[in-house]
Amino acid sequence: MCNCCSKKTVDKDSVREKVRAGYAKIAAKPAKSGAAGSCCGTDNPEQLAQRLGYSEAELAVLPEGANMGLSCGNPAAIAALRPGEVVLDLGSGGGFDVFVAARQVGKKGRAIGVDMTPEMITKARRNAEQFRRATGLANVEFRLGEIEYLPVADNSVDAIISNCVINLSPDKPQVWRDLARVLKPGGRVAVSDLALRKRLPKLVQESVAALVGCVAGAVLVKDTVAMARAAGLAELQVTLKPDYIDSMTEWNDPLYRTILKALPKRAKLSDYVTSMYVTARKP
Repeated sequence: MCNCCSKKTVDKDSVREKVRAGYAKIAAKPAKSGAAGSCCGTDNPEQLAQRLGYSEAELAVLPEGANMGLSCGNPAAIAALRPGEVVLDLGSGGGFDVFVAARQVGKKGRAIGVDMTPEMITKARRNAEQFRRATGLANVEFRLGEIEYLPVADNSVDAIISNCVINLSPDKPQVWRDLARVLKPGGRVAVSDLALRKRLPKLVQESVAALVGCVAGAVLVKDTVAMARAAGLAELQVTLKPDYIDSMTEWNDPLYRTILKALPKRAKLSDYVTSMYVTARKP
């Protein structure tokens, strides 16, 4: 088990409350303010989404404020979603990826978002009404719950997506076990997340701001692979995208600039942290 997941080193309830409080503040921000200094945050959400491969058509129908610049990838693009499927988004925030997925699964499909922050669920449900008016689709649903213990039935979901969220969990092995539980046999996972190429300095690991910003909660790439396999998932594929981290520091994200100061001289944040795509399937 990875060090970050050990009960001896992590007060899980404390971590959850810090993350919950951080994201409650993000949810309360004005719709166009972005989320710099938060998980994968930036003051220019649309620029970030375009860089990650979201199309103009996908962004055009999003409710105002659904895209808060919290992405580190584009999981719906690699999930190969099909009309009529049920897709689940872990840590759905304001609903950004849920709305993108909802258009892909269509009227006969369903897109479900789970988030542990009540303020985010409230925001997402408001956004859902705007989405329905813009698209005619009423196939989205948002549920309050923790991603370690999903409020979803066993073997009920065709695909699971998650965008820069699993790194926030203090019990990542349980996240992987529970997502495997709710997947149908043959169901698939498409996750974008932050991961470590090597361990961060202790000062960064202990930073509350870095925790809410995903970086301090990230684990080594090999640990993520081990947790997914231990949960019973197969056909694992991992793709690293360190250029995403470089682009964030180029945009002068305040959190990442602060972390850089704690790194050894001439080190880049991408020497330690990478964006990562993980795909897998439940046998």
